[in-house]
Amino acid sequence: MPITVDSRFPDATTTGRLRTEHGETWYRVTGELTPGEGPAPLVVLHGGPGAAHNYTLMMANLSADGRAVVHYDQLGCGESTHRPDAPADFWTVELFVAELRALVEHLGIGDRFHLLGQSWGGMLAPEVVLADERGVLSLTICDSPASMALWLSAANALREELPADVQQTLLRHEEAGTTDSPEYLEAMQVFYDRHVCRVVPNPPEVTDSFAQIEEEPTVYHTMNGPSEFHVVGTLKEWSVAERVGGIRVPTLVVAGAHDEARPEVWAPFVDGIPGAVSHVFPESSHMPHVEEPEAFQQVVGDFLRAHDGGAR
Repeated sequence: MPITVDSRFPDATTTGRLRTEHGETWYRVTGELTPGEGPAPLVVLHGGPGAAHNYTLMMANLSADGRAVVHYDQLGCGESTHRPDAPADFWTVELFVAELRALVEHLGIGDRFHLLGQSWGGMLAPEVVLADERGVLSLTICDSPASMALWLSAANALREELPADVQQTLLRHEEAGTTDSPEYLEAMQVFYDRHVCRVVPNPPEVTDSFAQIEEEPTVYHTMNGPSEFHVVGTLKEWSVAERVGGIRVPTLVVAGAHDEARPEVWAPFVDGIPGAVSHVFPESSHMPHVEEPEAFQQVVGDFLRAHDGGAR
């Protein structure tokens, strides 16, 4: 079923806020939520942690076949409640798993929905399924590692391919603790242009997410660190690799050929999840939904349509 993708993405049909004990979670729905009828809604988990939903907005085009697409900002970023004074141990995987489950129940789709996670979102999505697979028709993991140890190993290998002066600049500032230096940020951009988003200059929705991390870095710095390849935060020891065999929902794993998420970082998903399938986008890095939007729409859209059956 070929689908034509607009050069941008559709406007939100509705927006709203879910209030919980931890604050407010802002959400955006493209299309009409009709629980139990038609194509099942897709819920998108953004990356970061703390990157906000903006850079994933091209995925709203997956509503073209009549399914609703739900974006939201996880707690601590974007339009949701910011908690800059929260202690490091507030920001846990369990917090974000509970937030997702509360949101789908609030929207009335908790018994039938597809789940897609990009980058950190693709680390979170398997945790959601392992904690409670109720209502999850399928799982799509985009550009994500099964463990931070694998991610760091891949990042170090890619760093070694950077120009020598760029490597030296990165290392010098990391050792000095001056990763907020403009020189470090300039060197970091060399890596990002190769392995994060190869559409340069980046589209506005992508720069919006980067800008929001710069403005409110609490979650990203606490859980990850100062950059994609210098992970010193609370997720440094995270792994789901040894647990993915417990995932029983249909699973698609996608990545870009130039992705910072190299094949070895997502191989445990494909090897360990029963029946999992994968696809690599040849012209993309970490954001195939931005870099090859038509192909992304087709691959992911076909997968979702194939698993639009009843609730689990």
